[in-house]
Amino acid sequence: MPARFKFILTLLIISLAIDSSAQRELPLYDKDIPNSIASQNTEQKKANPVVDTLTTNVSIPSITVFPAMTQPKGIAVIIFPGGGYQVLLTKREGSDVAKALNKYGITTFVVKYRLPSDKTMRDKTMGPLQDAQQAIKLVRENANKWNINPDKIGIMGFSAGGHLAATAGTHFEHTYVKNPKNISVRPDFMILINPLISFTDSLGHKGSTKFLLGDSPPETKIQFFSNELHVTKSTPSTILIHTNQDSVVTVENSLRFYQALKRNNVPSEIHIYSKGEHGFLTAPPFNEWFGRCIYWINENLLHD
Repeated sequence: MPARFKFILTLLIISLAIDSSAQRELPLYDKDIPNSIASQNTEQKKANPVVDTLTTNVSIPSITVFPAMTQPKGIAVIIFPGGGYQVLLTKREGSDVAKALNKYGITTFVVKYRLPSDKTMRDKTMGPLQDAQQAIKLVRENANKWNINPDKIGIMGFSAGGHLAATAGTHFEHTYVKNPKNISVRPDFMILINPLISFTDSLGHKGSTKFLLGDSPPETKIQFFSNELHVTKSTPSTILIHTNQDSVVTVENSLRFYQALKRNNVPSEIHIYSKGEHGFLTAPPFNEWFGRCIYWINENLLHD
């Protein structure tokens, strides 16, 4: 083969390899979005000097695949950005973290879940949970395609995204999306970062409560979405990270959830930093808390 054709072929192979490993945004549902009302798509992305990117008015959910950058370990982490159920911090608590995990051989997925709205959903309280379950089902169903061990699929959530992750991790016995193959929607582990856990008066975050449940939610909804009340022996192993100084989502959320995990003998770990506001904008530094997550993943998922 002439040298120039070998060169062209090499470039083509490299190009295909790069394309196959690039991140891809996919629709979360193949067909109809459950629990949705036909409406105009008003989704927007806005620049923000603190958190880089805010995504608002999400009514068409998606999942973005971030393939592992090194030899895949067979582990998947599905990420739910925070934003108080009002917006999504899709970069700082989404793609940035996904790419950081990729460097450790972990395949990641960022879910752009629906934000609660009576204009786009028949029951706005259930839309985010449906999207979380669909994401877990989709990843497990395509585990071979993405070089993932179907028994090592975890979820990671920040703030209200942590609430959504904890909801998915405690309400998996009933599937709220179509599931003809009866694929498990139980995550295998949870990583919860300054998570909102409960909507009870002492723990709840008023903004998140309002946007997910409305101004005057019935007690049944408050109880259903207060996840510390639903921990069982089947709840996935969990790591929680929070700060004492969090004035947005009190650290008592993580403490209460950890206590429930401990009572039920669920393998769990908690790290509470003395300094640092909600979202860890100033402290602890990224490499500190993120390093705790990587160590926990390695110890619990690679040494079993």
